[in-house]
Amino acid sequence: MTRAGYDVIVVGGGHNGLVAAAYLARAGRSVLVLERADHTGGAAVSERVFPGFDARLSRYSYLVSLLPQRIVRDLDLNFETRKRRVSSYTPIGDAGLLVDNGSEVATRASFAQVTGSDRDYLAWQRFYAMTGRLAERVFPTLTQPLPTRAELQRTVDDSAAWEAIFERPLGETVDATFTDDTVRGVVLTDALIGTFTHAHDPSLLQNRCFLYHVIGGGTGDWNVPVGGMGALTDALAAAARTAGAEIRTGCTVADIETDGDTAEVRYLHDGRSGAATARHVLVNAAPYTLAGLLGESADKPEGAQLKINMLLRRLPTLRDPQMDPRTAFAGTFHVSESAGQLERAYREAAAGELPSAPPSEIYCHTLTDPTILAPELIERGFHTLTLFGIHTPARLFAADPRGAKERLVESTLAQLDSVLAEPIRDCLALDGEGNPCLEARTPVELEREVGLPGGHIFHADLSFPYRTGADDSPAARWGVATGHRNILLCGAGAVRGGGVSGIGGHNAAMAVLEQG
Repeated sequence: MTRAGYDVIVVGGGHNGLVAAAYLARAGRSVLVLERADHTGGAAVSERVFPGFDARLSRYSYLVSLLPQRIVRDLDLNFETRKRRVSSYTPIGDAGLLVDNGSEVATRASFAQVTGSDRDYLAWQRFYAMTGRLAERVFPTLTQPLPTRAELQRTVDDSAAWEAIFERPLGETVDATFTDDTVRGVVLTDALIGTFTHAHDPSLLQNRCFLYHVIGGGTGDWNVPVGGMGALTDALAAAARTAGAEIRTGCTVADIETDGDTAEVRYLHDGRSGAATARHVLVNAAPYTLAGLLGESADKPEGAQLKINMLLRRLPTLRDPQMDPRTAFAGTFHVSESAGQLERAYREAAAGELPSAPPSEIYCHTLTDPTILAPELIERGFHTLTLFGIHTPARLFAADPRGAKERLVESTLAQLDSVLAEPIRDCLALDGEGNPCLEARTPVELEREVGLPGGHIFHADLSFPYRTGADDSPAARWGVATGHRNILLCGAGAVRGGGVSGIGGHNAAMAVLEQG
């Protein structure tokens, strides 16, 4: 193989690839980024989805929790997030469960109204104090070399927390801790987002998902990106270019070949074949995708979610007459997500049927950050809503993608309407052609549009953030190893990947720098 033309080639210009490129270029490495789309950002983009409206929606990913401030500082990013005062609201008939981060009094009163006592409120306080301590201890390790299981257990230094999260199915802990079905469901949703499993799965897939949802930033807070998710990737692309990285868009990588010392990446650009060589290749794509590029085989992952973006003329009125919609939608708004409803939806989907009452959760970006809307839309009272449905695996759309999608969207909106005082469609803006401003995406469409195999938003099932095996190479110690010494994962499929975090990109860059 010929002498390397670059020090590093990054395949995929999503946020993790851009983080890796920026770190390595700042360290003096020559870096080439190849991106399939005509723009950078991957799934972390802001786009004007609805014709005629200047509303820049975070089209695919939407909230930020796992992005370390260390990365923002290291790369001098012009990017910020805002905390949501309200954690969640779960409508129940003509009332609802409010978790207000700014008022313990309001939260306690809401628990008492819904559950009939203080028991679950006090259990909630103890449980999330435990996850808060866990977050403080585990989150800093995500941008360090992977600890072993024993090392991480010593860092956690809490036998009860370790057993609850790392040893036993989460459903056992939730059932033993809380009595109310709605409260149990609110806790369990963090174990199921983007992951097709159930509360008592002995593989602990739900525990792994839960862990990453409660440790972000050392607090577990899920914050709103100011300016939308595209503000982050625009800042990262600028940081990478400023540091000297070369970014080529419109380049579809066809295959990768390596002899362990030098790798060649072949791609198509404007219908023409191209190739580039490098000492290292960092792949910001799923392990399944990488296997295909190398001519190897791998099991295809499966996503299990529905994403609906909406632009509203006004927020809908709730069945709960005491609840201001501006409060209810300021945090995470849960629909059909009691523990029993979650379990029933999972069992139906596992049997090959669309859930009869699809669970979902919703948030309103514009209540925290209205800057994604043009001033004229803000003045008119417009808002965006993002709905994320769960327990809808890709297999359900195989036979009839369009029909299954239409049925799922209708039943999901029907569940939302059941807790509103008016149909959500009555609140939707209409575009210039009279079409409602509603866009839905299934796993099948996420695979086609964003390159996520099976529509899996984490690229593959999440892993606990510790090292297994005897491999002590830099790539293994940073959780980015593949079966090839000079080809590393730098995306969500790395150990400690998943979510909009930049951690995979950071850790791949650190492994390259450590290799020298």
